[in-house]
Amino acid sequence: MSATVSVEVTSPLGPQTVTLSHARAGRGEPLLLLHGIGHHRQAWDPVVDILATEREVIAVDLPGFGASPPLPDGLAHDLPTMNAALGALCEELGLGRPHVAGNSLGGLLALELGRERLVRSVTALSPAGFWTQAERRYAFGVLIGMRRVAERMPLPLVERLARCAAGRAALTSTIYARPGRRSPEAVVAETLALAGATGFAETLRAGTAVRFTEDVPGIPVTVAWGTRDRILVPRQGVRAKRIIPRARLVRLPGCGHVPMNDDPALVARVILDGSR
Repeated sequence: MSATVSVEVTSPLGPQTVTLSHARAGRGEPLLLLHGIGHHRQAWDPVVDILATEREVIAVDLPGFGASPPLPDGLAHDLPTMNAALGALCEELGLGRPHVAGNSLGGLLALELGRERLVRSVTALSPAGFWTQAERRYAFGVLIGMRRVAERMPLPLVERLARCAAGRAALTSTIYARPGRRSPEAVVAETLALAGATGFAETLRAGTAVRFTEDVPGIPVTVAWGTRDRILVPRQGVRAKRIIPRARLVRLPGCGHVPMNDDPALVARVILDGSR
């Protein structure tokens, strides 16, 4: 069931209201799910039903993505603001310190929440922030290219391409290793979500100087990387392990940058094992 909640976040202009759309399912210890840049909470749909058998799952649309409006003037799409907004969301929903799993941008945010001790455990799937400058420029270039294509493509063409496996590959093979497994409806929805992501440019701009360089002590951390990630190359997982030495580093064979659709059973098991 989807809903919206408004929380207050401090800014140089005083308290600002941030509205976040989210969906909840299942029973058990709370598990917060955070998507990547340009995506929406439905990126987690392939694994939600599995996770919901053992966790109360809360999938969030980040500000300026999916059904969540952009941040108000005076708030930057940076890590401190995201920490504050997501921490306030957890408090408002009565989650306490939930487990958190994130993909790409969401993985970076999950690790930041862990570093601030706002969560009980972290599972980061191909998290941002462990790149070299060259790797970051490459990833940002790919993302900007995907965004421009999504913005310029007429909806009837998107719908026509999504009806066949080859068309779904043309639209989504950058993020999925097995794009043919994605449903036509999901491909259309996420293409529209990328085109309409009001927070895209500001979030990307804020990420230009981001590097994750600190350990996340005191809580369980899992870092998982798809072997066929075409945006954030898998060697970045080795760097993450060096920076977070107690983290469990997991290889996701045959998975791309957004692995939840490529191998839902494996990804769900990694998340559940990491949130015990």
